[in-house]
Amino acid sequence: MSRTEEFTALRPLLFAIAYRILGSVAEAEDAVQETWLRYEASTTEPVSVKSFLSAVVTRIAIDTLRSARVRREVYVGPWFPEPLLTDPYADPERSAELADSVSMAALLLLERLSPLERAVFVLREVFGFGFDEVAAAVERSEAACRQLAVRARRHMEQGRPRFDADRREREELATRFFDALRDGDVDGLTELLAADVQAVADGGDKGPALTRPVVGAPRVARLVAGFASLAQGLVDVEQHRVNDQPGAVLRDADGAVVAELVLDVLEGRIQTIRSVVNPDKLEHLGPVADAWQLRAQAQARRRPGR
Repeated sequence: MSRTEEFTALRPLLFAIAYRILGSVAEAEDAVQETWLRYEASTTEPVSVKSFLSAVVTRIAIDTLRSARVRREVYVGPWFPEPLLTDPYADPERSAELADSVSMAALLLLERLSPLERAVFVLREVFGFGFDEVAAAVERSEAACRQLAVRARRHMEQGRPRFDADRREREELATRFFDALRDGDVDGLTELLAADVQAVADGGDKGPALTRPVVGAPRVARLVAGFASLAQGLVDVEQHRVNDQPGAVLRDADGAVVAELVLDVLEGRIQTIRSVVNPDKLEHLGPVADAWQLRAQAQARRRPGR
C-alpha cells in the first residue's frame, strides 16, 4: 500500500482526533493536511502508520490549540465549537465514546482542560490508544500520561453531560420541537422544554445573536416562537443531527446557511438550545447567508404600514 493510500485510509481518524482536541472543523482540516505534508516529506518508515500519524496530528493540534486559546480569551460572547454534521470516523466497538465525545456539551467541557490533558483524554478515553502510544504522541512519560488521564477523567466525569439514551425518542422530540417552532406554537414549545431550559447563542460579534442566555421555559418558548414569526418565509429549518445530537441547519431562500441549532435532551425535555450564528464557523457547511440583512428584512416587514 502506498503512503497516499495509507494516509487516505486513516484520514477520518486523524480528523476525528484533531476536531475533538480543537473544536474547529477548519483547524482540524488544516492539522490533517499538515500531517500529510510531514508524512510525505519524512524518510521514517514507522512500525505502525496509525500510531505515527496519530502522534503527528496530535502534536500539531496541541500547538494549534495553545495559540487558539489566546484568541478565545478575547472572543465576544459565548464560544461554541464549530458545528459538525457528520463525523467521518466510525468504530462500532467505541460508538458510545465517539458519540458522547463529539457533542457540543462534551467539547465545551473539554475546553476547560489543559491542551495536554485534552489530548491525553481524547487519545486514551475516546479512541482507546495504549498509554505507550499516548506517551509517544504527547512526548511525555507513560507515568505522566496516566496522571494526566486521571485528572482529565475526573474533571470530565464531574461535569459529564447526560443525554437520553434512546436516540429515536430524542429525534421524535426534536421533530415535535421544530414543528412547533415552524408553527410559532408557544404552548407546544413550552411543554417540550425543561423548566430551567437555557437558550444560548454564539455570534462572535459577527452575527445577530443573544447577548446573554435566556432561561426558563416560558421565556425560551416566546423567544423561539417570536423568531419563527419574524423569519417566516425568509428562513427554512432543515432538521439534522449536529455533533451527534438532535439539531437543525437554518437556510435562507437560496439555500445559504443562516445558523445551526443543537438540542440537549434529558428526561424527555429539552435542557439546552445552542445556536451558532458566527458566519466564520458556518463556512464549512456551504455558502453562508448575510444574517444581518435577513434580520433587517424581517424587521422591515413588521413595520406599520407594510
